[in-house]
Amino acid sequence: MRRAFAESLAEIAAIDKRVLLLTADLGFMALEPFAEQHPEKFFNVGVAEQNMVGVATGLAEAGFLPFVYSIVNFATMRPFEFIRNGPVAHQLPVRVVSVGGGFEYGHNGISHFGLEDIGILRTQPGLSIICPCDSKQARTALKKTWNLPQPLYLRLGKDDRIEVPGLDGRFEIARAETIHQGDDILFIAIGTAALDTLNAAIALKKRGIGATVLLVSSLNPGPETEVLEHIRRFGHAITVETHYTTGGLGSWVAEIASEFAAGARVVRVGVQSHPGCRSGNQSWMQERYGLSAEALVNKALSLLP
Repeated sequence: MRRAFAESLAEIAAIDKRVLLLTADLGFMALEPFAEQHPEKFFNVGVAEQNMVGVATGLAEAGFLPFVYSIVNFATMRPFEFIRNGPVAHQLPVRVVSVGGGFEYGHNGISHFGLEDIGILRTQPGLSIICPCDSKQARTALKKTWNLPQPLYLRLGKDDRIEVPGLDGRFEIARAETIHQGDDILFIAIGTAALDTLNAAIALKKRGIGATVLLVSSLNPGPETEVLEHIRRFGHAITVETHYTTGGLGSWVAEIASEFAAGARVVRVGVQSHPGCRSGNQSWMQERYGLSAEALVNKALSLLP
């Protein structure tokens, strides 16, 4: 999604002089479509993520639309206090853009795993969270949210080649998208977990089991009404996310199911234990933590009568 983001932002910058892109000394082989077209709007602040958010806050106060870009943990955890006290406290249109959620930087180990970001940022009122599922949806999401007045968090995947069949780039803030229909079990997925979840639904169909796959691509606000309607219909839901099960999508679904007395069981699939010193490629790590399509099939089968 990185290249899709850079190309789309370059198009937007061509028509809006307020748009700026700041990076903390990364984005090479990804941000060039923007940097080459708009060198006067592209700033490398060095390995200084807190300062990057502070600079962006001042730029937003001065009337610009700054986008700050880094790897998930460096974009959210390292400058969290600056995000809280700057864009959130003053409701300024700073866009925090991250790449590599979950185990996308799996070989780099725990320092580069993005497993807490949604949970951390979801605590901040007025900060919208956008989690595209593929490059086409990332383009649509950017074009529909770049000019909103509130601060935003945009969680991008690394792989520009992934496409989620049936999604066709659709995105509306606080809306969910259904990409597979079935009457036996409900999956609710977010961001880059979408494709494995869809593949699990397809595998279940071959076994005669119908699964509905509902994609949530935005929180704060999120699609509460749609999610409640679905979990009340099924009586249960399996949430899937490349994130700790604490604080992310699963927690959000469980919260609204409880608050609105949905009478449904929510089963959260995500990372439930600290990875420690383990590292490996993305597919190996996701298999280990139950996030592969095969693991999701087995989880669904274990819940059916």
